[in-house]
Amino acid sequence: MKADAVRRAVAAVPDPELRRPIGDLDMVRDIAVDGSVARVGIALTVAGCPAARQIEQNVRDAAAAVPGIDAVTVDVGVMSADERRALTEKLRAGRPARVMPFGPDSLTRVVAVTSGKGGVGKSTVTANLAVALARRGLSVGLIDADVHGFSIPGLLGLVDAEGRAPQPTRIDDLMLPPVGYDVKAISIGMFLRAGDGGAVAWRGPMLHRTVQQFLTDVYFGDLDVLLIDMPPGTGDVAISVGQLLPHAEVLVVTTPQSAASDVAVRSGLVARQTGQRILGVVETMSAMALPDGTAFELFGSGGGAEVAAALTTDDEPVRLLASIPLSPQLRADGDAGTPVVAAHPDDPAAGAIGEIAASVASTGRGLAGRSLPFTPR
Repeated sequence: MKADAVRRAVAAVPDPELRRPIGDLDMVRDIAVDGSVARVGIALTVAGCPAARQIEQNVRDAAAAVPGIDAVTVDVGVMSADERRALTEKLRAGRPARVMPFGPDSLTRVVAVTSGKGGVGKSTVTANLAVALARRGLSVGLIDADVHGFSIPGLLGLVDAEGRAPQPTRIDDLMLPPVGYDVKAISIGMFLRAGDGGAVAWRGPMLHRTVQQFLTDVYFGDLDVLLIDMPPGTGDVAISVGQLLPHAEVLVVTTPQSAASDVAVRSGLVARQTGQRILGVVETMSAMALPDGTAFELFGSGGGAEVAAALTTDDEPVRLLASIPLSPQLRADGDAGTPVVAAHPDDPAAGAIGEIAASVASTGRGLAGRSLPFTPR
């Protein structure tokens, strides 16, 4: 029957925010076919859903693609409170509310990107690494934990012409992270009102609570990798993340100069003190090849290798994963909100970030000591 074919086609349409078929989310309502005209009913999760137009159009296109359907009418409604409650229960998959899904038994790999000081390109590395991993087919989430110096929304193109980031859609007590370049991202910049001026003047307890809420109240779904853009240094957020995610891995970012590399070592040592494992070191702003074949070392050389050597122990060798050269294109793409790995993958900086992504993707978390989601019989 045509109505059954239309239902199957519509049910397969993915929700742009939840990244799951709307049929699985119980968003499909009555469907009727009269001759070649289909009438499709759907229910959005919340009133004012920012993806409403996209969902409606995708539903219309899916129904119209069914053989014998020449016209489609879409009736758009909103879920009831009970239906939303049932949806949030389904999304949690049995996990109680406000319980972090990224504990030691989680199959999601958590990687915190840290640095000793600001201005070394840590956030640029994090955003581009997230996009590079997503382009390799992984499901990637990104938490902007640099509350005072947030920049992830802009780097992922998630801001409008006036520099405002979209607010996450809320389904009861769950927040749906906006998606940029197939990366699900959350940042305090998405919650600031126009009159705030983009400034956050918070101390330790508020910072801890914010990071905790990002980990518990944001629905990322099933992730392969969760990246955390850490603030520079070894302050409150570094301690909070260490307490909440002692099993996380850490990428240490530094420039070649000793002023950055000396303090970068400290951020790695603090992470190790909380039980986190150092995944490797990334050197930014390294030598740039000039047209005449010479190398321009604006910030010197060797800092990344020095940090890796200083953090290496007999039990835990640390290596320099990549050196990202100075790149005008990397800077320009960052300002434009178009990650260089997507906009200009042939740029030397994009190639170096691709090396980091390959290294991260090839060294997954071990399963030893973790419970697996099945019961033997």
